[in-house]
Amino acid sequence: MSRGKETTVHCDQCGRAVPRNKGVMFDKPVSFNTGMQNTNDVRFFERRKVWYCISCAKHRGIFEKKKRLAIDRAKKML
Repeated sequence: MSRGKETTVHCDQCGRAVPRNKGVMFDKPVSFNTGMQNTNDVRFFERRKVWYCISCAKHRGIFEKKKRLAIDRAKKML
C-alpha cells in the first residue's frame, strides 16, 4: 500500500507549506494569566503543537532542544 499524498502543514515562523513528514513538530509551552496581583489571579499553562520547516527549525535551534530534552528524559529513567 502506498501512502499517497502527504498532508501539508504551515511553518509557524515563515509560513512555508511543507509535507507533514518533513516538518518538525515542537511542543511550545504557552501560559496565560490575568495579571491581577491579588488572590483572584488566574493562571493557565498548556502545551501547543507548533510546526516548523527544516530551515526555520535549524535556525531556531529546535534540534538541539529536542536532543537535550531526550537526554534529560533518559537520565530520569535511570
